[in-house]
Amino acid sequence: MELLITLSCFLILVSVFGNSVLAYKNLTVGDSLGWYDNQVKPDVDYQKWAAANNFSLGDFLIFNTDTNHSVIQTYNVTIYKLCDYDNAEEKDAIQWSQSDPSNTATQDVSVAVPLLKEGVTYFFSGDYDGDQCKNGQHFMITVTYGQGLPKSGDDSTVGPASSPQSGNGDDESIPETIVPNSNFNDPKEEDDSDSDKETSESVSFSVPHVQGNLIFFLLGLMYFLCS
Repeated sequence: MELLITLSCFLILVSVFGNSVLAYKNLTVGDSLGWYDNQVKPDVDYQKWAAANNFSLGDFLIFNTDTNHSVIQTYNVTIYKLCDYDNAEEKDAIQWSQSDPSNTATQDVSVAVPLLKEGVTYFFSGDYDGDQCKNGQHFMITVTYGQGLPKSGDDSTVGPASSPQSGNGDDESIPETIVPNSNFNDPKEEDDSDSDKETSESVSFSVPHVQGNLIFFLLGLMYFLCS
């Protein structure tokens, strides 16, 4: 009888907490150091940061930086090694944010980039003729399938709120916050107090009301059986 109760408790724990293991994540690039080159933050090592994290479809990379640095994503290793996307083909590079080197008054920005494709992908800052990239502002990651994209999210329906620019764009304006305009929920917390969090965190997509009630029921049952 005791074995049956123990087994029941274990199964309930798995059913309740199993989803948290598969939660989509916000991963803050560089953690508290943010997204800068070695001239600004000598201690940054983005490849080391990347090696310490796991990346799956549906996760978001959060780049905390300023208007003097940019966020470029590419799947082309040549573009990455050259630190130059000016002559990139239309689909070879995505410019999630653009700096304005002529503007001496910099402003802080936070850029959310969704991971929508499996395999190797590269990120770098392409400003000042690639100098920022050559000074440590670059990294590569391997994105795994994980639990896949949310059912409503795929490459055809997901895009940034301020459309990223492929190749060399002319738009000089930068919104204070750039987030994707997705058909699935942005995992960034809506509470303003959470914007001060400096480390990477795991955030689940919203749980339907029925599923939430089921969790409370299972917790109560677990307490009854295990007490």
